[in-house]
Amino acid sequence: MVVLPMRPVNRETKTASHLTLVSRNGQSEMLADFTRVLVVGKSPVNRVVVSKIVERSGLKPISESPETAAAALRSFIPGAVVLDGGADNKDCDSLLSGIGTLRRTSGKSLPSVILLSTKNGTPESLGLSSVVDVVVVKPITPERLQPVIDHLIGLGRS
Repeated sequence: MVVLPMRPVNRETKTASHLTLVSRNGQSEMLADFTRVLVVGKSPVNRVVVSKIVERSGLKPISESPETAAAALRSFIPGAVVLDGGADNKDCDSLLSGIGTLRRTSGKSLPSVILLSTKNGTPESLGLSSVVDVVVVKPITPERLQPVIDHLIGLGRS
């Protein structure tokens, strides 16, 4: 009997769609999907932990590495993005310009961006991009992260 190693399965059955544009008052707007949260980080373990916390909020996490997250952002606009900054807060820097472009195009600060950091402080005090809305200090726990996700998704919906 040959035993094959188990590999994660992508249960997403829809193919990538193009961003949805809605026209209001002669201006085009992109629609954010507030049921989805993009979880980005180099550590698969951290992505799983964050994804479980997102699910506790009744939302659908989409887990991606920093290398594959840009493609995900081209196919949909999540209500929020959770970035695991790694030891030096730089692991997801390659995505910040793309997220900034989405936020300018949406006309709002969408998607909301949460940075998981080893350092405590505000985005400004840590010298982070203006794209980052909130910094949540590690270790990652539901008590720290879930209220922030709930608050930012609630703000985006209103």
